[in-house]
Amino acid sequence: MVKKLKQTISEKILLVFVIVLTIVFFGSFVSMKNKCLFIKNYDPKKINFEIPENIAVMNAYCGNVIIELYPNISPKSVNRFKMLIKSGEYNNVAFHRVIKNVLVQAGDLEFGKKDNLNYAYIGTGKSGYGTIKSELKNKFDFKIGTVALARTDQKNTEDSQFFILLQDAPLFEGEYTPVGKVIYGLEVLKKIKYSEKTEYVLRPDFINNFEMLVN
Repeated sequence: MVKKLKQTISEKILLVFVIVLTIVFFGSFVSMKNKCLFIKNYDPKKINFEIPENIAVMNAYCGNVIIELYPNISPKSVNRFKMLIKSGEYNNVAFHRVIKNVLVQAGDLEFGKKDNLNYAYIGTGKSGYGTIKSELKNKFDFKIGTVALARTDQKNTEDSQFFILLQDAPLFEGEYTPVGKVIYGLEVLKKIKYSEKTEYVLRPDFINNFEMLVN
């Protein structure tokens, strides 16, 4: 007759430890494999907007980012932004500059396209439509989710590049031209690929599609 061997307390603790370690390992593997886990993908067709003509929908790796534009704040800049969106210029353009939990930047139409990515010059490209003047007169709180046009170190050099804030930046008021604010999908932006060593990303994520809700 075979006697059952009783586990010692230390063996039981070791077994529990191995089980927990296995669960953590596989949980981490799944999370790393699917970085979009638990990120809600908002469907703009299921949301009622007060002014749908001012709603832009940007689709990125983890889902939709829904932006409300403010033509009453920056009319010329919003007009440029809408034109680029409607013409499909932003489709397949890289998020070339990403600062973790601070901002993401995209919109380099010259050097940031997926099929024509140029790491040597990305961030310096132009749209071909010319620059526009900064619109800084109207008061605007640069809170998390703010969408604004990027520029060089000189004002009145806005073109196609834009950034979205992942944290409040009150010092940006009066320095950058705001065009809108993210109202749904901010978590999608927090999953955009970034580098720990530099602001500019090697093998970046891209804007899949960018369109106005109402064309």
